[in-house]
Parts: sequence; structure tokens; C-alpha cells
Amino acid sequence: MDMHHRSGPIELVAIDMDGTLLDPAHTLTPRVMQAIARARAQGVQVVLASGRPVSGMAPFLQQLGIHGEQDYCIACNGALVQNIGNGQRVVEFPLSFEDFVFCERISRELGIHFQALDGRRMYTPNQDISHYTVADSHLSNVPLSYRRVEDMDPAMQFIKLMMIDEPAVLDAAIQRLPSELTARFAVLKSAPFFLEVFDHRAGKGPSLEKLAAHLGVDRANVMAVGDQENDLTMLQFAGTSVAMGNAIPAVKQTARFETATNAEDGVALAIERFVLQDA
Repeated sequence: MDMHHRSGPIELVAIDMDGTLLDPAHTLTPRVMQAIARARAQGVQVVLASGRPVSGMAPFLQQLGIHGEQDYCIACNGALVQNIGNGQRVVEFPLSFEDFVFCERISRELGIHFQALDGRRMYTPNQDISHYTVADSHLSNVPLSYRRVEDMDPAMQFIKLMMIDEPAVLDAAIQRLPSELTARFAVLKSAPFFLEVFDHRAGKGPSLEKLAAHLGVDRANVMAVGDQENDLTMLQFAGTSVAMGNAIPAVKQTARFETATNAEDGVALAIERFVLQDA
């Protein structure tokens, strides 16, 4: 990490969850919990920013005590920014049933698995359900349904659509994504096996920018920490941007600083260094 950072005192910390905040076993380590507790005791707003829906973030928000009327989370890659205490939504970009049908057809043509999430459950049109979909329904804390497209209710709206597969299969498919898909949606990876599809106006960066404005925090006083492609816009917005040691190369190139990996308390080290330095 280079020592010259020209941003002001940190007032808001936005932290990606999987691969960043959580260790490889998807748990919060004691040192990370302590660093976040100390930052919050100093009056710093700590915001988890995830590809996950709120239901998949909830257990960790509870564990960290981030669940009051002054607390917010950025969910579904920024398609939803919500006040955790009262449920008020600062940002909301749902996807339509037409969006679902369009993306499902492209996934089928590319030969990759597909899943969709509404407010209550996860749906997949794949009879041979991907083990990544099963795992994601657990992480997202939502029940999973196999349902044919023709059996879906056309009145449905979705908070998130995802193309998922083995990393090599998914990467090969990404090379062949039709321009009609990338013109219509923001399409970014959140993990080697997850391709997130969401509204162009959403994204962690734009939603963090809206939340910071809502809270009256200048970007110079914002720190963001992440590891994957869907974290890039958030890192570009923040005055202090930190890449995890396990981050993809593009994230390390974008961020001004680098910390240790998520197996080595990287988030705690970054908070201790940039937020608690005067504590």
C-alpha cells in the first residue's frame, strides 16, 4: 500500500461481502467483527454492498449489529439500496418478466445455466439444476424452485437475474454474449461462476453514490473494499479504494491500495489502517 492518501477522514465504508468481508468459509472472523464494531463506535457508517439479496445479507448484518434505522445496505449489485431498520428504499431497479424471458433465451442459446430471484424465492428453468444455483439459494436464504418459463406468472418482477456455470464454460459463453444483451443490461461477474445481469442504472458504484448523497457524505470521505468485477464502479467512486489480496487483476489495477486476502483479515487490516488510524 502506498502511504499518500489525499482523501479526508472516512465517514462511510462500503464493503463487498463474498470474497471480501467473509472469509473463504463464508464467515465473519473475530478481527473483522472487532474492526467494524470499532469503526461504528467512532460514528462511521458501515454499509455492506453485495450481489446477494437482502435475505442473504441479513444474518451478517445481524451479527454485526448493522440493523437500525440509521443503517443501510446495498443489495443485488445496487439494484436495491434499503434502510435496514424501516425498510425504506433509497434505490430500486427491478427487472421485468420480459427481461427474464429475454435473458433465459440467451442463456439457453449459449448453453449455460440461468436463475432468477424475486422477493421471495429463486427460480431456475434448468431441469438439471446447477450446484451453484443450489449453493446460491442457501447463501441467499431463499427457497429454490425449478419452473418452466411457460409456467411462470407473467406479472412477476425480479430483483436479480444470473447466468451461472463452471468458470471455463461461463467464460467461453461471455466471449459470445450477444450485443443485444450487453446493450440492454449491465453484465458483470461477481464470482468466477456467476454472471450478474442488472439494470444499467444500478451497480454498486451508482448506488453507493446515491446513498452517500442521501447521507450527505462526500466521496472523498468514502472508502470501498472489493475483489470482483462487480466491485469496480464502487472502487472508482470511493476516495479511498482498497483491493483485496485475492482480488482479480482489474480490481487491483483500479484500487489505490491493496490489503491482505479474505483468509487473512484483509478487511480488518484496511479498516484499522484507514479508519481507526487516529483512534
